[in-house]
Amino acid sequence: MDWKDEYKHKIVSKEEAVKHIKPGNRVVIGHAVGEPTLLIDAMVANKEQYENVEIVHMVPMGKGEYTKPEMTKHFRHNAIFVGGTTREAINEGRGDYTPCFFYEVPKLFREGYLPVDVALVTVSYPDEKGYCSFGTSVDYTKPAAECAKTVIAQINPNMPRTMGDSFIHLSDIDYIVEASADIPELKPPKITDVERSIGEYCASLIEDGSTLQLGIGAIPDAVLLFLKDKKDLGIHSEMISDGVVELYEAGVITNKMKTLHKDKMVVTFIMGTKRLYDFVNNNPNIEMHPVDYVNDPIVIMKNYKMVSINSCIQVDLMGQVVSDTVGKKQFSGVGGQVDFVRGVNMSDNGKSIIAMPSTAAKGTVSRIVSIIDEGAAVTTSRNDVQYIVTEYGIANLKGKTLRERGRALINIAHPDFREYLIREWEEKYKDKF
Repeated sequence: MDWKDEYKHKIVSKEEAVKHIKPGNRVVIGHAVGEPTLLIDAMVANKEQYENVEIVHMVPMGKGEYTKPEMTKHFRHNAIFVGGTTREAINEGRGDYTPCFFYEVPKLFREGYLPVDVALVTVSYPDEKGYCSFGTSVDYTKPAAECAKTVIAQINPNMPRTMGDSFIHLSDIDYIVEASADIPELKPPKITDVERSIGEYCASLIEDGSTLQLGIGAIPDAVLLFLKDKKDLGIHSEMISDGVVELYEAGVITNKMKTLHKDKMVVTFIMGTKRLYDFVNNNPNIEMHPVDYVNDPIVIMKNYKMVSINSCIQVDLMGQVVSDTVGKKQFSGVGGQVDFVRGVNMSDNGKSIIAMPSTAAKGTVSRIVSIIDEGAAVTTSRNDVQYIVTEYGIANLKGKTLRERGRALINIAHPDFREYLIREWEEKYKDKF
């Protein structure tokens, strides 16, 4: 059968598509801006036909209506990363959180820890050979589709066609729902003077020819502001946003010095504005791969001068980094922070950076603390940590004793909290600061 005939044969309405989800099924939803919102809305509308359907995904961009209290009989959310629309359900006990390094998420599907009954995904329109691209979100989305008993795809002509290991053939899709919709956009965050200072300190650690991993938010965007005088930077990153486009077009990012995938940016998912989505569409200079490749520390370590920049919630005076919990409450997830910290630590001339404002809660709380909050989980261990950066400077903890680490961190803490931290340090080490 010609793929175009097969395509027509597989087209169903959104209402028909979600009838193939059965009570007790585990449904994995496409990641981030690759979330198939039309299918999710149809699934929620069909709730009376379901009981105990498990919804698995990471970063949510949609409404998350399946987590509402009245949905408890029908759905239970299992988060591998907690977001704004799902956080309340997790912390109120109406949902669950499964800790997992991002690069190992596909293993949960492939090795039977979380067998996939249904994958709900968004893909591009097929090319001339019948291949659809996962576009913005290859990450765990492609592996989930490969492992699923049933694949339901929202075919969106606005989904960019990305290169690399980002394709699924029409023959591997069971049901197609056609839906032209704008890809959700993530507007650039406001960069304050604090983030600018942090960005400048981080940029000072980046040498010409470095390969970068950048997270999302004001701090990574601020770092990009101070890289315009750098030369021949490369990208091997969990994700990228709009700031990378500007540096690429300015000739700062060339990927020429990369030791792995030379001349190519390597990414597993993207989030940004239409400018970014247009930039990656059919762009041979960008390769998208599943997260168990991009975020594998053994792959990351092959990049010479690899630099990772991530953020966190709290750091104690030993260098323990808390990034996904606020006390006893689950705030987000481990994501790819540890994947890259460990990969960078194993690479030649690598630098792992954890960057954060020195305070939270409008300056009333120090992010550098003597002891992490009760119930908080350590994300990056004190054995893995290297650079900690705030708007007050850089602390290099690698090779430092606990006593030396405490000194270095206090020196980059907010001045309002240093006196207290010094007292705690002096009491612990029986010494004068």
